[in-house]
Amino acid sequence: MRKVVITGCSGGGKSSLISKLSSRGHAVVKEPGRRVIAAERAGGGTGFPWEDAERFADLAFWMAVGDHATATADVTFFDRSALDQAAWYARQNSRPPGEVPGYDRTVFLAPPWQEIFENDPDRQHGFADAVAEYDDLLARLPTWGYTPVILPKTSVIERADFIVNAVTRSPAA
Repeated sequence: MRKVVITGCSGGGKSSLISKLSSRGHAVVKEPGRRVIAAERAGGGTGFPWEDAERFADLAFWMAVGDHATATADVTFFDRSALDQAAWYARQNSRPPGEVPGYDRTVFLAPPWQEIFENDPDRQHGFADAVAEYDDLLARLPTWGYTPVILPKTSVIERADFIVNAVTRSPAA
């Protein structure tokens, strides 16, 4: 089973790409962070990145670990993953609360793209913060044995084609 991560800059088009892959029949996992925010809102919690970043990170980490464990398709595409949370902990000079599962060694990164970046109620940080997070992931992933592949700034359809072609051309890693 291949567990392929799509990560990178907030507001870089990852969720739209995951939706396109899903519409084509591919197994996908939606972003843990947005699901955590929705659950915390529904339950009156405080685990928001702008309110209690550590609680948010813990919840997103464990959700991502659970997502990894339950993904059983031949290929599953993840909108972010436990790798993102592990990078957050590293930026805090901390460690994740559990073991980070392994993913396919090729990780696709959506680069900073100012023209499509938008804030919304769940994305309250600015573009500069999103770029800093992207830069950190780009530098950190190779130190963990992952090969980042930067997605082209093209249409969602072309990005989906790019990823599917790359995954079907390469053996599982």
